[in-house]
Amino acid sequence: MKRLIALFFAAFLASGLQAQAEEKLRVLLDWFANPDHAPLAVAQSRGFFEAHGLEVELLEPADPAMPPKLVAAGQGDIAISYQPVLHAQIDEGMPLARIGTLIATPLNTLIVLEEGPIDTLEDLKGKRVGYSVSGFEDAMLGAMLQQAGLAVEDVELINVNFSLSPSLLAGQVDAIIGGYRNFELNQLEIKGSKGLAFYPEENGVPPYDELIMVAHKDKTGDPRLAKFMAALEEATIYLLNHPQDSWEAFLELYPNLDDELNRRAWADTLPRFAKRPAALDAGRYERFAAFMKEAGLIDQTPPVETYTSVVY
Repeated sequence: MKRLIALFFAAFLASGLQAQAEEKLRVLLDWFANPDHAPLAVAQSRGFFEAHGLEVELLEPADPAMPPKLVAAGQGDIAISYQPVLHAQIDEGMPLARIGTLIATPLNTLIVLEEGPIDTLEDLKGKRVGYSVSGFEDAMLGAMLQQAGLAVEDVELINVNFSLSPSLLAGQVDAIIGGYRNFELNQLEIKGSKGLAFYPEENGVPPYDELIMVAHKDKTGDPRLAKFMAALEEATIYLLNHPQDSWEAFLELYPNLDDELNRRAWADTLPRFAKRPAALDAGRYERFAAFMKEAGLIDQTPPVETYTSVVY
């Protein structure tokens, strides 16, 4: 009996020491949880973070604009953000650095209804274009229109807030800019209308990383970040190898997302996740910064190494 008690106590003590050894990390999502965050959910649900000694907290923001600002203020460890946003915030002087990529291709699109009168970008002349957020989306639209011999002044911009698909379906606008190819296109089809997408990276906008991870620039040497990136890469490979089990792992964390839209978005997002999330394509960041400067969105294009860090 004494031996059993001793073994039980040793096991209990060991588990307690393991729990104490786990390092906490707060990750602020860019939006409410959705299939765009699949590798994070898989790393959490299937123990990849835990295997690297991390206790990761995935937090949904009350205000989507806040996560990078909170990390810059030292109130979070990692923020999920966007490459265009990073360039703008670096230009504003925020102490941030990109440490990894979650989704390595643009998701943003310009969408019209397939059965509508618009077949080419040239057909947008005189039409109404709905948008949610001004700034980058205006510049993206301008570059796409320029490819068609048009300018932003040739269309009527209408702020539809975040009601992109509904405004297009209701006929309030003829096109929407800022709709995601993995969500809005599926949303339209579920509602009985097929969308036609024009992709910015095929129409005058340099390719960019849609979702990235940023940390405070003075904390990129934190060993927790290297552990996080290693766990994320392992989870991404697992996700690609085991999509069905990964979907089930995702639903274990977010059971309320088990619906047709998220199932479709899951399948469409799968090939877009960065297979090497810590890897950096410096040329891509240089080209996109130059695009944003030419569009008047930023004043300077600092060296890429001043706002990125390769964390291994």
